[in-house]
Amino acid sequence: MGKKVFIDLTHPFSAEIPRWPYFVKPVIDSMHTMAKGGVLTQRIDCVQHTGTHADAPRHVMEREFDGKRARYTHEMPVDAYTGDAVCLEIKIHRWGLILPEHLEDACRRANIEPEALKGMVLCLNTGMHRKFDDSKEYYHYSCGTGVEAGKWFVKHQVKCVAMDMQALDHPLHTAMGKNGPPQMNLSGASGRPITEEYAEQFGEAAYAEFEKAAYIKLHGQAAYDAKFGDLEKIGCEGTWEPCHKQMLGHGIVGALSASVHEMP
Repeated sequence: MGKKVFIDLTHPFSAEIPRWPYFVKPVIDSMHTMAKGGVLTQRIDCVQHTGTHADAPRHVMEREFDGKRARYTHEMPVDAYTGDAVCLEIKIHRWGLILPEHLEDACRRANIEPEALKGMVLCLNTGMHRKFDDSKEYYHYSCGTGVEAGKWFVKHQVKCVAMDMQALDHPLHTAMGKNGPPQMNLSGASGRPITEEYAEQFGEAAYAEFEKAAYIKLHGQAAYDAKFGDLEKIGCEGTWEPCHKQMLGHGIVGALSASVHEMP
């Protein structure tokens, strides 16, 4: 019988753990103490998506692509988040959008064919786990995935994707940019909105990938529908966390803010 190795991908949890920009701080307190009551019990009060966490379909959508109500975590297969795994080293520049070409390159360097990923847990090592901190560098300026990476995961039928970044999507695909009702459009290191910083650094066309109105203005409605239309058809705004929705809407779960452990 072959040896099995189980890898814990979680960062240590504490009241001071880095958390997403608009999440409250975790509270950890004692309910009973040995001296007073002869037992020790702790109370932990925090947002579920604090630190290393897992996503199920219901997190971001009402219905999956098959038309059925999106599933909660307890409705997913018992082994949805575990199994044979492969770790791909993603070579990407700071704040970069991870595309299929980056995933294909990582597969080549790992000497694995994308077709062999079917049914596996896929871990992405971008190096962001080394920057895990309550900082703009980890949250605002992280690299991340988008709609094309999401479709790539679906095409190759992976079971779960674990990422060492702040979310299953690039930060500008989230509420940190101009997406979703929050539309925080957070200030960057320059004091200006990160959307403006990104457009200035990478160009308007690169930024348009992250904002529906900007994409349609630059490329037209038909181009938008070709890229994001399947999400719009099921009631989802295309540029708002599209990798989340491509994955989860097809039953591929995710693990976020994962740590990467070097094997001996």
